[in-house]
Amino acid sequence: MSEQVPGNEAPNAHERFLGSMLGGAMGDALGYAIEFHDLGMIRRHHGEAGLTEPVLRDGLANISDDTQMMLFTLEGLIRAHIARRIKPVDNDPVPEVQHAYQRWYHTQNQPWEQAAGPYARHLPQPDGWLITNSDLFSPRAPGNTCLTALGNFARTHQHATPQHRINDSKGCGGVMRAAPVAVWSNDPAEVFKAAVDTAALTHSHPSGFLSAGVLAVIVHQLIRSVPPADSVRIARELLVRWPEHEEQLAALDAAVELAGRGAVTPEELKEELGQGWVGEEALAIGLYAAMATDNPRDALLLSVNHSGDSDSTGIVCGNIAGAIHGIRAIPPEWLEKLELHDLIRTIAQDALAEFSPNPPTDAAWTQRYPAW
Repeated sequence: MSEQVPGNEAPNAHERFLGSMLGGAMGDALGYAIEFHDLGMIRRHHGEAGLTEPVLRDGLANISDDTQMMLFTLEGLIRAHIARRIKPVDNDPVPEVQHAYQRWYHTQNQPWEQAAGPYARHLPQPDGWLITNSDLFSPRAPGNTCLTALGNFARTHQHATPQHRINDSKGCGGVMRAAPVAVWSNDPAEVFKAAVDTAALTHSHPSGFLSAGVLAVIVHQLIRSVPPADSVRIARELLVRWPEHEEQLAALDAAVELAGRGAVTPEELKEELGQGWVGEEALAIGLYAAMATDNPRDALLLSVNHSGDSDSTGIVCGNIAGAIHGIRAIPPEWLEKLELHDLIRTIAQDALAEFSPNPPTDAAWTQRYPAW
């Protein structure tokens, strides 16, 4: 598989991470336009080849709740890392990511005093920079599992965990937002656990949270220039250490095997890997599309043109393909039409700054990303 970008220069880690975040959002936007369309409808509207370019509304390719939650995951991780710098014994990002998800919940027409749960005690209004971006206050077909789980936390003040389960959902709402966890640690086992724990805040079925661990570790390895096959192998080795991994393992192996055959028809894709509505299938389809192609454009189009959850398979594919090929390989004419492009790039660059060897220490930074 080619890892080169224009100019025959391999992307660096920063370009790969930016590629993962913006590639994910681009895949989400491509898929969101056809999320609830079956293959026949897609072909009727877009031709026999299916969707071949972003669908624009008012000049923009709109993102869904998948990208919104990906952004709030990344913001929570930045704030958790600042808290860890202040108090090094605190190595658990779950409280900060839960807090970030309650802020996202607030953007979905939920009054802050109802969405905040325990955080309302000392925060009369949500804090930080991300929530000040009014364009995020737009419901984009959010998943009922996420909304119900976050409402449950607001009432009970209890984090859901892989042990303390609140539902039996293995919907793809956990994996679709997991790629940012790749920045959390240099240790892939810590990344896997952090992704599992943050996905389990809303999705209690093992395939709902283990898929998140696998995706985060694959991206973690790819941004370090580890080849795709080796990145998957490392994630697989971590996966099998967890209980109840068998279903996710079978889907992962099926994706790798199918990728060896190259691009297949949407009908074959559905037969082999499913439709992507659940965690293990969304991960499988996104990974397959990224590994079966040699550039982000082809990967993203392959990942969304099927009868299934196209925005979630698109975001997973974009997270992976963007990390493989880097930001410069994503079609620039697509990115310039991507809704919230500047915001996504800014928070990704902020994450790179925070997780660098010399993160910002000025007061403006902790006002932008409060830690307490």
